[in-house]
Amino acid sequence: MSALPRNVPSSTDLHGVRWLRSSYSTGANNCVETALPRSGPFAGMLAVRDSKDATGPVLLFSPESWAGFTAAFEA
Repeated sequence: MSALPRNVPSSTDLHGVRWLRSSYSTGANNCVETALPRSGPFAGMLAVRDSKDATGPVLLFSPESWAGFTAAFEA
């Protein structure tokens, strides 16, 4: 079994996801958006994209990796 890729070339490759951005974001599109694919090969991964490039590449994180990343900023 091969490892899943850690990125997707275009967010349009993730079908049926709902992209969300922080309520702290302004209308300037200068933040990231996240989504949780519920089905397909990336189900359960956290998808992250640049809000300025809605059809651009997507980074994928396991729940554990994302929790570790965000925990580093809580201190």
